[in-house]
Amino acid sequence: MIYNLFPIPVGCYDLDRAVTEQELSFIKDQKKYDNEGNKTSVNRKILEQNELSGLRKFMTDSLHKYFNDVYSPKDCVDLSITQSWCNYTEPGEYHHKHAHPNSFVSGVFYPQADAEKDRVFFYKDGYEQIYLPPEEWNLWNAKSWWFAVETGQLYLFPSSVQHMVPTTDSEQTRISLSFNTFPVGDIGVDKDLTGLHIDSASG
Repeated sequence: MIYNLFPIPVGCYDLDRAVTEQELSFIKDQKKYDNEGNKTSVNRKILEQNELSGLRKFMTDSLHKYFNDVYSPKDCVDLSITQSWCNYTEPGEYHHKHAHPNSFVSGVFYPQADAEKDRVFFYKDGYEQIYLPPEEWNLWNAKSWWFAVETGQLYLFPSSVQHMVPTTDSEQTRISLSFNTFPVGDIGVDKDLTGLHIDSASG
C-alpha cells in the first residue's frame, strides 16, 4: 500500500449552469493592461460588481466547501476574498509561472476556455538532493502536472503553489477570473501564543 501523505489539495468545481451572455460580455468589456505574456483587468475587485453576483456566490460557496473539506477548522474562521481580477490570453500568448503572495487559497474560474486545448500547469517546489529520471510519470515523481480546463470550471489551490499557462494554440481568447483569499475570524490558539483575530480581509 502506498499512502498519498501530505498531498497538495487542488479542488475542481463545475458551475451548474452556463455562463450568461451578460456575465461574459461584462468580463470581456473590462479595461485591460499588459501583463507578462497576456493581459489582465484594471479592476482588481471584479467580483464585487453586481453584474457578477451570481458567479461570486458560486465561487464563495465552492471556497467554503473546499476550506471545510481540506482544513476542517475547529474555530469560527472562514476565508474572505480579498482581490479578484480577469486574465485574457489571446492565441499565441501565455501566462507566466507564478504564485500568489499574501493569500491563503487562490481560485481560477474560466468564463471562456477551450476544453480541447486549454490547460493549467501546477509545479512542485523544493530542492531534490537526488534526482532519478522516471520510466513513467505519476503524481509522486512528477515535478509538474496539468489539468485540462473548460468553460464554467473553478480550480482552488493553496496560494503558495506555482502555476502557469503555456502558450495557447486555441483559436479563441482564453479568459480566467482569478481571486485571492485570507482567513477571517479566530485564527490560532491564544495559550500557544498563536492567537489572532481578523474581522475582515476585504478592503
